Amino acid sequence: MSVAFRFCTIVCVCASLIVSASAAPKAEMPTPARPQYVIISFDGAHDLAQWQRSRNLAARTGASFTYFLSCVFLLTRETRNVYRAPGKSAGRSNVGFAQSKKEVGDRLAQIWLAHAEGHDIASHGCGHFDGKDWSRADWRSEFRSFAAILRDAYNINEIAGEPQGWKQFSENEIIGFRAPYLATGKALFTALAESGFTYDASGVSRGPNEPESGGGLIRFALPQIAEGPKERRVIAMDYNLFVRHSGGKEIDDTGSAFEDRAYGAFLAAFDEQYRGSRIPLQIGFHFTLMNGGAYWRALERFAGDVCTRADVKCVSYKEYLASQRPAQAAGAGLGG
Repeated sequence: MSVAFRFCTIVCVCASLIVSASAAPKAEMPTPARPQYVIISFDGAHDLAQWQRSRNLAARTGASFTYFLSCVFLLTRETRNVYRAPGKSAGRSNVGFAQSKKEVGDRLAQIWLAHAEGHDIASHGCGHFDGKDWSRADWRSEFRSFAAILRDAYNINEIAGEPQGWKQFSENEIIGFRAPYLATGKALFTALAESGFTYDASGVSRGPNEPESGGGLIRFALPQIAEGPKERRVIAMDYNLFVRHSGGKEIDDTGSAFEDRAYGAFLAAFDEQYRGSRIPLQIGFHFTLMNGGAYWRALERFAGDVCTRADVKCVSYKEYLASQRPAQAAGAGLGG
């Protein structure tokens, strides 16, 4: 075989391979998996130490939280008559009031810091009353009280140093609500939509569910998750674990049994979604330490384990809505 023939053969074969490669269909790149969202929230937003502790947790893990504020904690016994719950005399509350003007000022500072750090400040109403039988007018009255007390908290309590932008924040950026006792009804949802709220987080579902929309409102539900040796379902909330573990009576968590059970339940519920369809996992907490702080320690372990992962986003309700439907999280605030 001549040198020229061998050269031609090599060139032709290479050219054929190049043509074949260019003609072959390009393999599609795999679509990145949906991030696993975790939404952690706190009801009441009362205790000052827990404000700082939660913000520290967020700073360590990159999480953002929702704080469902009860507005009676922005009033003292001296200013409590500013609030009148539906069907109650002025100055009544199921959860008390702040103990001093200084306490109110310190709490206002924590709210403003949390807001500046990107957390979601939302409404838990004011006096923590069971409103399942309230009318639409009752709920709207409660929402007006919350809006006015948050907006005017510095003036009501004669506290100096209101931050620039406080009123704009209070009037336009409170877009979410969770009902005390998770007690809801048709009148509530109608009043929420009429009052300019974007979302409600008062529901309960058997397991993690996607939020539902309707009637001008996005509705979230805390899931019931498997817990304990028998994997019986319980609402993913610290208070419900407290009742499950100790009948609602304070017991020091010697040996971390309650902490470990709560952590295990949170992690198992997370893993089920993380390895499956990645429905957002919601967990609710309070600023009260129950059973020696077992559930807060479990939360801190859980957030430290999962919120730092590249494909996990621990976000507030507002941030979740902004990531899914930017228009849903903007331009809505409290109204009357």
